[in-house]
Amino acid sequence: MSYSASDLESSTKLINRILLPAALTSLPAIVLAQDARSRAPSYCFDLSRVVDLAMTKERFASIAGRPRQGSFQDTSLVLKDWKDCSLYGAATYTCDSSEMDTAEEAGKAQAATLQQVKACLGAGWAEAAERSSPNYVVLHNAARPVSITLSTDQTDGKKHVVRLIVFVRRN
Repeated sequence: MSYSASDLESSTKLINRILLPAALTSLPAIVLAQDARSRAPSYCFDLSRVVDLAMTKERFASIAGRPRQGSFQDTSLVLKDWKDCSLYGAATYTCDSSEMDTAEEAGKAQAATLQQVKACLGAGWAEAAERSSPNYVVLHNAARPVSITLSTDQTDGKKHVVRLIVFVRRN
């Protein structure tokens, strides 16, 4: 069967009348989704992987590296823009932010990080106010036995950091 130029032109016009409005209608949703992704922190995907690993039977064994002092181990899964990521025992993953000069800067960074982590992990994650304090905040997921603590700390060099800890709850 062969098609004439006028058949193809008619088909193209029909497709444009039907599909173009549908495509334009979905454009705001596409733009919003891209905007949300662009605001997601650089470490979002890897943090989600860490949380997912915490739920497995092996916990963090697949990302465990060489032993460190005490019960710490290096990890092969380092969150982008974080430093000194390590594992503690079988069920705890921890990283530090970049160093800051003041506790006030660290407090502001902690609040910003809290919002980023909540946006990254999505629905189901909430602050556990009864387990939080002015120096740290605990996020938990009611459907999963995993929690995240964001605290501020001072390094040996008198600098300040935000410490992110992902751990498997035992209760």
